[in-house]
Amino acid sequence: MSFHPIEQAPARLNRSELAVPGSQPGMFEKAAQSDVDVIFLDLEDAVAPDEKEQARKNIIAALNDIDWGSKTMSVRINGLDTHYMYRDVVDVVEQAGERLDLIMIPKVGTAADVYAVDMMVTQIEDAKGLKKRIGFEHIIETALGMQNVSEIAAASKRNESLHFGVADYAASTRARTTIIGGVNPDYSVLTDPAEDGARETHWGDMWHYALARMVVAARANGLRPIDGPFGDFSDPDGYKAQASRSAVLGCEGKWAIHPSQILPIEEHYKVKPQDLAVARAILDENSPAVFKMYESMCEVATHRAWAERMVAQSHVFGAHGAALMKIER
Repeated sequence: MSFHPIEQAPARLNRSELAVPGSQPGMFEKAAQSDVDVIFLDLEDAVAPDEKEQARKNIIAALNDIDWGSKTMSVRINGLDTHYMYRDVVDVVEQAGERLDLIMIPKVGTAADVYAVDMMVTQIEDAKGLKKRIGFEHIIETALGMQNVSEIAAASKRNESLHFGVADYAASTRARTTIIGGVNPDYSVLTDPAEDGARETHWGDMWHYALARMVVAARANGLRPIDGPFGDFSDPDGYKAQASRSAVLGCEGKWAIHPSQILPIEEHYKVKPQDLAVARAILDENSPAVFKMYESMCEVATHRAWAERMVAQSHVFGAHGAALMKIER
């Protein structure tokens, strides 16, 4: 291992993150009653320009008046290239900062973007005497953001997570896709002909590089990597497949933009029983699994670290449980 220590972001359960439009206050109470881990109240993409100001007021009132229980609460502000952003930060943090855990910053392109929001939030916290430090979630959803993802991940002590914003990323890179988070059949490989001349087509995952690149930057800086949205509510199998792929790559959770997506997320990001059994065997010094590792010259310390994480995660997940979200939109 490197001599350079990696400082970990504050630990939060972040398997499922529910998007709730700030312009739809009727959804707030239902979201508060859900079993989701994190809720972000949205001021950006889900809110029309002429509704921005009222949505901001709705969110401030909701943070102060609704019982959100133990959920982590976040607000997605508007982009730094808009005139809405400064008032989002000032009004929400000044008037509801005590109940706000995170600020989600969209379309982050450079470390300077992070610095700008950090400076504003720090001044407001100091001026208002807020006791709790608000953390940052960053959406990596542009070519510029992906190019600078490592610098963004290291830009502030407030940083807690990186999120892959697949829709805007596709637009920024001019990728050919029609469904948010979906795949394109043209991104495929053709096998060599068989004896009878038949050939098979195998689809590829066009988001693999981007997501893996973001995961590396997040983990190298002690942050949580989170997969973003999947837009086709009528394709639960496609959604589950994407959640499974991102979990395998190292993501800790995924967005839910519809109630039906909550349970599949939690199923894919919780510790599997077979993994937990292996982890407990590794931590048992008398276990045959440990002796087998020694015999095969495996990195025992690395396996123990993995096993400890699996057991710790199972305790956290077990304490929270997983239940269907009782929301209808």
